[in-house]
Amino acid sequence: MSRQSNGSTSEMEGLLGPDPLTEALRGRIREMIVELVEAEVTEVLAATRYQRGTGRQGYRHGTVTRSLTTGFGRTRLPVPRARVTRDGQTAEWRSTLLRRYERRAAAVDGALLGAYLSGANQRRIRGALAPLLRGAPLSKSAISRIVGRLKALFDAWRHRPLTSEVLPIVYLDGIVLRVRVAQKVVTVPVLVALGVRADGQKTVVDLELLTSESAAAWSGFVQGLGGRGLRPPRLVVLDGSPGLRAAVAAHWPGIAVQRCTVHKLRNLERHVPRHALEEVRTDYHRIVYAESGEAARQASTAFVAKWTKRAPKVAASLEEAGEELLTFYRFPAAQWKVLRTTNAIERLNEEFRRRVKTQGSLPTTQAAELLLFGLVLSDQIRMRRIDGWQQLSQLPAVAIPMAA
Repeated sequence: MSRQSNGSTSEMEGLLGPDPLTEALRGRIREMIVELVEAEVTEVLAATRYQRGTGRQGYRHGTVTRSLTTGFGRTRLPVPRARVTRDGQTAEWRSTLLRRYERRAAAVDGALLGAYLSGANQRRIRGALAPLLRGAPLSKSAISRIVGRLKALFDAWRHRPLTSEVLPIVYLDGIVLRVRVAQKVVTVPVLVALGVRADGQKTVVDLELLTSESAAAWSGFVQGLGGRGLRPPRLVVLDGSPGLRAAVAAHWPGIAVQRCTVHKLRNLERHVPRHALEEVRTDYHRIVYAESGEAARQASTAFVAKWTKRAPKVAASLEEAGEELLTFYRFPAAQWKVLRTTNAIERLNEEFRRRVKTQGSLPTTQAAELLLFGLVLSDQIRMRRIDGWQQLSQLPAVAIPMAA
């Protein structure tokens, strides 16, 4: 038992203890950075130190000491200063390798932000990266400042023009987050638009945190997409939210709409007694998994005739969706799986919810939007192409009524 314990301890020390290779590289990192920066300034000046010649573009004038944190820890190094002369104008040289006022390498900031977006809090991040940063200061506000940089990116992203986007399919849905608003934690929806490009790749078009999923909220959201130049898609996939459906009808008239078949089944199940659940599901699946649109309509007619007598609310709920529950049958069969539900955007929502669970509630509405945007921007949420994307060109064109 003692030998096993000693062996385990030794293996643990080997795993968590100092790494000889990292320590050796750590000792050389200062030398390597200085060499790279010297090569950069030499190339800009077109002359080595003390070299004379007619092709010189400027002159060195001393060095300045900089403190920089890399993945090998903190180091202090002399950075050369120089004045560059071009077209008769002289200006202070700025390194492209070491940005002005930069204290941490971009890779370190990227690692900090990535750890934060993955769910780690500030204390855990400092603990996990301590062996690599090796004494480099990482204050409580450091990560907040890094995350704060996302604000400018998010503002630019939310106002970017969408005229160049061609999205045959758009999924619209909302997710619910717990956010502190006016000193109280409340649940608020984040409206999300997920588009599918001509090559089948999914892309988050927009997201916005609002106070409700009312018709007015969705109307402003959809109108904003059009106002930034997004052309009407050929198909919109959505759940049964009345506010969302009204917004789509108002701003994208004539567009094909697919109601999510999973959401509709959940609505049906609300009106079904427990002993009849399986029977309703079986009858419903005959509709949404039929071999053709005609077979689906026959199954739908049979469903309504059967359940109008047994459970009138179940039949009424199915009739409420109408033909919009069967829109996907108008498209190539290879696309039916991805068109009959909002699972494409639900997958995105699951990733959002998984990340938010680590914080319980978010401190502000802006923090919530930045977190979701950061997850998308950093590629921590990867989305594959939809099935049958090769046949996206076969989607029918949008029929928009002529203005009066």
